[in-house]
Amino acid sequence: MSLARRVLLASAALTVAMTATAALRADEPVDVVASFSILSDMVSVVGGERVRVETLVGPGEDVHVFDPAPADARLLADADLVVLNGLGFEGWIDRLVEASGYDGAIVVASAGIDPLPGGDEKHHAEDAGHDEHADDDAHADHDDHDDHDDHEDHDDHEDHDEHAGEEGHEEVQHRHGAFDPHAWQDLANGAAYVRNIAAALTLADPEGAATYEANAQAYLAQIEALDRSVRQAMDALPADARTIVTSHDAFGYFGHAYGIVFLAPEGMNTADEPSAAEIAALIDQIEREHIAGLFVENISDNRVLERIAEDTGVVVGGTLFSDSLSGPEGPAATYLAMMGHNASQLSAALQGF
Repeated sequence: MSLARRVLLASAALTVAMTATAALRADEPVDVVASFSILSDMVSVVGGERVRVETLVGPGEDVHVFDPAPADARLLADADLVVLNGLGFEGWIDRLVEASGYDGAIVVASAGIDPLPGGDEKHHAEDAGHDEHADDDAHADHDDHDDHDDHEDHDDHEDHDEHAGEEGHEEVQHRHGAFDPHAWQDLANGAAYVRNIAAALTLADPEGAATYEANAQAYLAQIEALDRSVRQAMDALPADARTIVTSHDAFGYFGHAYGIVFLAPEGMNTADEPSAAEIAALIDQIEREHIAGLFVENISDNRVLERIAEDTGVVVGGTLFSDSLSGPEGPAATYLAMMGHNASQLSAALQGF
């Protein structure tokens, strides 16, 4: 059975497909493998003591350059459930699943969200005026958060997932260029992730349904409260201090949601190397538009950004967490802490401009 045919969604299709995996031992937790640290935190919060979570790409590590080891294949082989981000984020996952022999359920946490374009498609959209992050109209449109979970056109994106699973790793990398995979950077999308995870856990472990529902509802209330807080903080920023530069292009959803424009010398994949011409063009734009600040990232090689700061005289405003949480003692040890930290960093650095 191909990987694509085991990619399950939190829907009626998920209900049918997971029936065969629902009969877990009542005295054992559900063994879940999450692809990276942000998903691992979400699964842990929703699952509580009824789940045992292993993480493939841990805190401080970079999914884009992850190279699975035999130990990772063994983790998958023993799992009851695998949770992925999807949207081409885990370009290595089909190779890992094949190596592991895993034949259980795979849940895409981003199922149902409306993905932003990535790579060449993003540039085409920007050229057509479709990606006006700082525009008031674009910002206002995001207020209808409930629509994030009900996009009828998501079937088209499922087709991309199926095609990628059948065609292999190269097609997955292509999809990473077609859609921006960093959807969790919008808290409304984070809420959709939580609903999908809760639905998947309930189907894998029906006896835990009440626990998963209660945990998910409490978690969703926290996410929604933080979303309101982040929106208020970003709304308070000066209109001419809403464009910043980060190491790689991971904050498109944050910008779209909260009215901030993010520029980056690297693309959406940290393995991409910007050319000298691209760096020079970005430096020219920073100087021409008086861009307010630069922010380094926890997972990126920040030497290019440090060079840009030196050449432009723009102060580095702090560290943002993009694709990975911090360690337990750090400022972004959970998804909620990460989103709150990033908003605080941006607000503190840009408020004076």
